[in-house]
Amino acid sequence: MIKISIGSDHAGFELKKIIEALLIKRNIEVIDFGPRDSDSVDYPDFGQMVAQSVVSKESNRGIVICGTGLGMSIVVNRFPGIRGTLCSDVLSAKMSRQHNDSNLLVLAGRMIGSTLANEIVQTWLDTPFEGGRHQRRIDKIENVHKTKQGEK
Repeated sequence: MIKISIGSDHAGFELKKIIEALLIKRNIEVIDFGPRDSDSVDYPDFGQMVAQSVVSKESNRGIVICGTGLGMSIVVNRFPGIRGTLCSDVLSAKMSRQHNDSNLLVLAGRMIGSTLANEIVQTWLDTPFEGGRHQRRIDKIENVHKTKQGEK
């Protein structure tokens, strides 16, 4: 069974609950890192928990939501092995999986409605990675971190 970790800040809380219901309806196990209500919180705390869940393989993939998606994108992509993609349309979601093997979807709670968000999530979940020439590029992305650390 696929397992998805999910988290948001206060601006993404309502959309998080909608996406979580979609995942459960699709028989996907959900690890909800919070928050538990719409009180103001710091998005880095929740983005970090979701990213760590994906990196440690506690979950297969992750979804994070903040107001614009920008802050969460910055946070999750600090983690080696995370390919977090901010998607605001269905084509971006499809391409993020086909070409980038996205393992963490970022959504903008204040920018897209729930119908579009559901379509984005479903496309992101259902689209396979194409591999081939794209795998070579993913390998280069992963090697950026190693190169910065002085490894080869």
